[in-house]
Amino acid sequence: MSVLALEIFFICLLALAGVAMAWFAGLVVWRLFKGQQ
Repeated sequence: MSVLALEIFFICLLALAGVAMAWFAGLVVWRLFKGQQ
């Protein structure tokens, strides 16, 4: 496996983790906001 493929793999993994964290944070904020009303 080449270094470039490894780099692309890690960037994709990082992007996936970022999207998952953003989604989770959004869900938590939405739940808190919904719970206040």
